[in-house]
Amino acid sequence: MTEKSFRFSTEFFAPAREKHFHCTALVASVTLVFGATFDLSRPAHAQWAVYDGANHVENVLIAARTLQQIDNQITSLANQAQMLVNQGRNLASLPLSTLSTLQSTISQTTALLAQAQNIAYSVQSVEQQYQQAYTSVSSGMSDSALFSQAQTRWQNSVGGFEDALKLQARVVGNIPSDSSAMTQLVSASQTSTGALQAAQAGNQLLALQSRQLSDIQAELAANGRATALQQARDAATEAESEAQYRHFSQHDAYVPGTVSMFGGSGN
Repeated sequence: MTEKSFRFSTEFFAPAREKHFHCTALVASVTLVFGATFDLSRPAHAQWAVYDGANHVENVLIAARTLQQIDNQITSLANQAQMLVNQGRNLASLPLSTLSTLQSTISQTTALLAQAQNIAYSVQSVEQQYQQAYTSVSSGMSDSALFSQAQTRWQNSVGGFEDALKLQARVVGNIPSDSSAMTQLVSASQTSTGALQAAQAGNQLLALQSRQLSDIQAELAANGRATALQQARDAATEAESEAQYRHFSQHDAYVPGTVSMFGGSGN
């Protein structure tokens, strides 16, 4: 056979052989797929890889469920971490405290009340001194004794009004500091990070209000004391006038006589 004839034979039969090989491979592949799909119990030949579709699907489902469980666990851990953060915020203490300022203000008001002049804020002191200066007036007392008691009562009244004025000045002086403390506490309450801080801010606001109420109570007591001393003085003055009148009426009657004026002879 010549070289030209051999080349022609090869070019003519090569497509046919290639086509036959492709068909054989296609048939083998289809046979393998259908064999693996419809006859799973038939043992596979060692030279072919066996694809178990059902097992693959089951593995995919198991992996999906595992991933879902892991995702749920991650979400649960994130929620627990956030809960711990919130608990930490709820347990955080308020960094602001006005207790020392409130205690100092109350101490100053208490000191003013303790400096009450003459008659102190004491039941025993009131009973003793009131008995001596206001209820012991009698017609048998000398003029000097009556004057001394009247002087004491006047001093008590003046001292009572002075004490009331001092206390009023103290209460008015507390207003700027109270305003500043209230502003700080309200701001701290509004910017609180947790329930504890908000509660502590509210408690301090209540403490501030209680201190202001104590100022009002002290002022009312001082004003009432001054008014009571003045009223007691008025009542004692009335009793003293009556005692002086009775003392005067106990003397002999008035006897008229001739009075000489300007060196005259009675004209």
